Amino acid sequence: MPAYYNEFNPQASLEAMHKTGPLLAEARAERVWIEEYRKSLKAILMKEHAALSAVAQEREAYADPRYLAHLDALKVAVEAEEAARWRMVTAQAAVEVWRTLSANDRGMDRGTR
Repeated sequence: MPAYYNEFNPQASLEAMHKTGPLLAEARAERVWIEEYRKSLKAILMKEHAALSAVAQEREAYADPRYLAHLDALKVAVEAEEAARWRMVTAQAAVEVWRTLSANDRGMDRGTR
């Protein structure tokens, strides 16, 4: 068997995908919840300035420290989701490379017999 097989363990990539799946699901759920709650938070903050016009209410909501903190949480959630997604993509790509190399080796074995 060629040397590159010693460097790659497909089982480890499959285990990484198995472990990353729930993390990715949780990260995506968190990101979606934060995105949707952003709308509710904006409404809550606008309601606190009910005496102002709608445009002024919106301005006050967007400038509120709670809204800005929420945007920071959204940033963190997106980063966590993307990190988990790329772990999954990397593990999947590694398995695909292994499959291709294995198929190539089988083809070479057939050609030399």
